[in-house]
Amino acid sequence: MNYFANLTWQDYIKDIIDILIVTYIIYHLILLVRGTRAIQLLKGTLILVAVWAVSTLFDLYTLKWLMNQMFTFGVLAVFIIFQPELRRALEQLGRGKLFGRNTADEEEFGKRIGEIIKAVNYLSRRKIGALIVFERNTGLNEYTESGIPMQSMISSELLINIFIPNTPLHDGAVIIQGQRIAAAACYLPLSENPFISKELGTRHRAGIGISEVGDAISVVVSEETGQISLAIDGQIVRDINEESLISKLYEELGPNSSQKDKRRPFWKKKEADNNG
Repeated sequence: MNYFANLTWQDYIKDIIDILIVTYIIYHLILLVRGTRAIQLLKGTLILVAVWAVSTLFDLYTLKWLMNQMFTFGVLAVFIIFQPELRRALEQLGRGKLFGRNTADEEEFGKRIGEIIKAVNYLSRRKIGALIVFERNTGLNEYTESGIPMQSMISSELLINIFIPNTPLHDGAVIIQGQRIAAAACYLPLSENPFISKELGTRHRAGIGISEVGDAISVVVSEETGQISLAIDGQIVRDINEESLISKLYEELGPNSSQKDKRRPFWKKKEADNNG
């Protein structure tokens, strides 16, 4: 209590700045190791720290001695175990990117979108029907459980093989959660909108239906015409060209996409784009 009583307003400002800087550094370090094996290693380290705390609290001498021995050599072990992540951090720091814009996420997202577009174009040219759904804020576990679990990295080759006719997984939807293909051959709810064109079949109605029950986005390839369609917010844009599709996927799913803009109805955004 005496410590706070003797603080001046300059000390308060200095402490706040100090805390903000440390928080900022920790935040970017978390972004740096996110999606790498360092996350699992950090979890293991936290468990060891918790065990050490329990042994200290209850005076468990043998366990505390063992944990102290582990921590004695722990610093060296950290440098060995986290060597790839530390090297990556130092490289980014040298290029001035560690605390700048996170370009790693953008590059990875660009690669994933490129693989998806490559697969969609291939399927479109050969008039192979396909339905790819992108999960956003509303979880789709209810629908992934209806299909075949995959948890696979996104690649054009895998997506193409999934939708090849007469293969076990071709009938149904592929659901993408984040950086992975979560499941294939998933069953989706069909749209009951009476104003949908009678020309649209089950695949298109499922693509629209999943966008009605949440904020998911679906890309549909027609097996009759080869046309590519995009469904968002219960609305569908048919025969969308490649440039518009890429632009819309970046806008809606990209790491720098605006949450405020996402809340606008899709048809309103389309009207704004046309007026602009």
